[in-house]
Amino acid sequence: MVRVAVDAMGGDHAPDVVIDGVLEAVARFDVCVLLVGPEDVLKARLARRRYDASRVEIVHASETIQMDEAPAAAIRRKKDSSISVGIQCVKDRRADAFFSAGNTGAVVCGATLKLGLLETIERPGIAIVMPNRTGVSLIIDAGANINPKPVHLLQYAIMGSAYFEDILGKKHPTVGLLNVGEEEAKGTDFVRQTHQLIEQSPLNFIGNVEGKHIFSGQCDVIVADGFVGNVTLKVAESIAEILSYFLKDEMASNWRGRLAYLLGRPCFRRFNKKIDYSEYGGAPLLGVDGIVIIGHGRSSAKAVMNAIHFAKKEVDRNINQNILETVRKTLTRVS
Repeated sequence: MVRVAVDAMGGDHAPDVVIDGVLEAVARFDVCVLLVGPEDVLKARLARRRYDASRVEIVHASETIQMDEAPAAAIRRKKDSSISVGIQCVKDRRADAFFSAGNTGAVVCGATLKLGLLETIERPGIAIVMPNRTGVSLIIDAGANINPKPVHLLQYAIMGSAYFEDILGKKHPTVGLLNVGEEEAKGTDFVRQTHQLIEQSPLNFIGNVEGKHIFSGQCDVIVADGFVGNVTLKVAESIAEILSYFLKDEMASNWRGRLAYLLGRPCFRRFNKKIDYSEYGGAPLLGVDGIVIIGHGRSSAKAVMNAIHFAKKEVDRNINQNILETVRKTLTRVS
């Protein structure tokens, strides 16, 4: 049975929402959860709930890293934080995977320092699943490395392609490089050098792609540096929220709109499901020598549950070994 360590204190609504998601996950999936946080707090919360106690274990951690703390300093200073202790569980093989909706930088820093990187990988990357017209696309990197080298983006392309194939189920996914235009000569020197590197690889590279391709379905894996990728993610999230707001506002403005809402409620539910980040729960941190999933700070119980489910899928499908083999073969071809 897959064992997932979960940061009980990470996120805006921790620990109650995290616990709710954990208990839903152990009820639905073949997993055990190590719930990491202050033992007295977690015991008190769990005492008010019904669950299979054989599938939930409390791992004591006396400290919490707040969202506004400097990641590297917090990891060094708070060695007994729920993030540090949870990652250590993976390192010590007490857990097969780790999930946190807490401080993203601290998770990236802690995982990189404690678990190390896969062989030949120089920087980890955060991979985000985004909905599009035909299904989903994957953006990597979404914020782990804001000052990369071209070789790092090549490695992101390789890892993203392997992840898309193994976890999202599409053979030979297309790979594109996010740029200001589709022409090969467009972009900065950094982007042009990256284009040349990926073009030399055996990946299914379709060249440069623009922002519109994220949602068109023409490209499966979209590669970007962490700065651009994170801005893209935040803009996409805000667009989804404002579209939902405008739609609800217009529907509520008169009786015709309210009637249309009642008649179209099944359609609206399907629409909300497609743009709901909680359907995937979190973003894998690819490149570290262990399974690490990073959740949104606003993660709901549903998001926590689905993040645990995706962590289980990564463990079951041995994603890191597959990534490692793909990286080795691809880099050999490039060199």
